[in-house]
Amino acid sequence: MSKQEEYWHRNLRLVFGLLFVWAAVSFGCGILLHHYLDNYTLPGSHFPLGFWFAQQGSVLTFIVIVFFYAWRMNKLDHEFDVEEK
Repeated sequence: MSKQEEYWHRNLRLVFGLLFVWAAVSFGCGILLHHYLDNYTLPGSHFPLGFWFAQQGSVLTFIVIVFFYAWRMNKLDHEFDVEEK
């Protein structure tokens, strides 16, 4: 496998992995598991945890994923010597 193909393969693996995490949090915790999660409250508040994931958790997870992706891609760019100058 060439260097370009390896770089692209690792980039796609990272993207699909992060999309899976985002889908698991937003769809899984916010929709599928909300009845189970509603038995618990968010620490420091009286909001049910399932409601919180549906309203805020998926958005905050997405923001964390964006910063993680940027950090990880900078490392990958440096590893394959394709970083921006």
